[in-house]
Amino acid sequence: MAEPIIMPRQGQSVESCILTEWKVNVGDQVAEGDVLAVIETDKASFDLESTAAGTVLALFWEADDDVPVLANVAVVGNDGEDVEEFRPDNGSATSAPEPAPAATEVPSSAPQATEAAAPASSDNVAAPVSASTMATGGVSAGVSPRARKLAFRHGLDPETLDGTGPNGRVIERDVEAVISGRPRLSASAVSKARDGLEAPIRGKGLAGMALASDMREPGAIEGAKVEPVKGIRKLVAERMIQSLQTSAQLTLNTHFELTAAQAYRKERVEAGKSKISINDLIAYAQIQALGAHPELNAHFLGNRFAVFEKVHLGIAVDSPRGLMVPVVKEASELSLEALSAEIKKLAIACREGTIQPDDLSGGSCTLTNLGMLGVSTFTPVLNVPEVAILGVGGIELKPKRLESGEIEYAEFLPLSLTIDHQAVDGAPAARFLQTLVSQLEENPGQPLSITNE
Repeated sequence: MAEPIIMPRQGQSVESCILTEWKVNVGDQVAEGDVLAVIETDKASFDLESTAAGTVLALFWEADDDVPVLANVAVVGNDGEDVEEFRPDNGSATSAPEPAPAATEVPSSAPQATEAAAPASSDNVAAPVSASTMATGGVSAGVSPRARKLAFRHGLDPETLDGTGPNGRVIERDVEAVISGRPRLSASAVSKARDGLEAPIRGKGLAGMALASDMREPGAIEGAKVEPVKGIRKLVAERMIQSLQTSAQLTLNTHFELTAAQAYRKERVEAGKSKISINDLIAYAQIQALGAHPELNAHFLGNRFAVFEKVHLGIAVDSPRGLMVPVVKEASELSLEALSAEIKKLAIACREGTIQPDDLSGGSCTLTNLGMLGVSTFTPVLNVPEVAILGVGGIELKPKRLESGEIEYAEFLPLSLTIDHQAVDGAPAARFLQTLVSQLEENPGQPLSITNE
């Protein structure tokens, strides 16, 4: 009996998954538990396993499709079983990659006939614009209705254009090519165009004519390898533009002296305690400062402002698959040692590809560090709907004045705090930074000893 394979829900916050790769084809035999596809959701990768044994009867989605959770993605059953009842309403004609036998016997003239049979009511409003068209006494069979309409709009005679459609038919892209200033095509280039290739701005032939050797894939750029944006990079791109479009981002910059933090780390090592990184100390101090300034430990939701009772700290991680932001849940309840261990565990899971979707959501504020890559200062982009994100740069040698009046050099770390100005004003954000710097310079690794006034 045919059984649908659904897109599983990978975490409560996940509404859809990107199907990155099919591991099977229609007609393959699979057993229960076999891997059918690789899916990505919220920056984590998973195997989609078959829940039935039998023959793969249909694959309803293409690679790189964004598939809603609980939607049917495939059907497994016995050869010859009907799968139409399981087909999702995804607006796509995607079905079994292998066409039915009847489809393979369609005459070669069918594409032209299909196009010619398209409704032409929208083209009856235009009058001929050239003597050649008038001489024919009406609409030419060699020009598609869409191409004719576009040509008339731009004052072109479509009868004079070289067609790249089926059997040399002039189609819309031929008119667009003329409008965009692309060169005329040689006979061999026309053949390539019919296969979906495009001409450059100027070809290598006479008077810039495009030759067959000039034709290239759509979107290709000379001297560059063009690849589609997909997977995690696509998700990150979408979220970054969403962040900038939905928030009023303002960045405040400061720095803190490393002397006390480095001394604290040395004391721990000499006492035989676990090693703590500078980033761990910053994360711990950030959590303490958020407790004193809770307005930054919040989400801005347009007409609502949600302030969290506990700190759920997001930690930006550079992984082989791209940027990931795992969240240390209830970080404000952890000791420095426990926080350090949890950050390390989540970072390893991100880099090894074992991070769980629920570990990548639910943050109330985020920490990102580019200092180890030699970056001094930068502008972190908010992880909306969070209202604040703290960026850490690389070590800088800066002068400072001693009580004696003498000048000496010390090591400092730059801090960049980006806030959503819709939710937080500059003064409260500056006070948060004051608290953070004071804690790192005077009392690193310890619970906050001052209160928010």
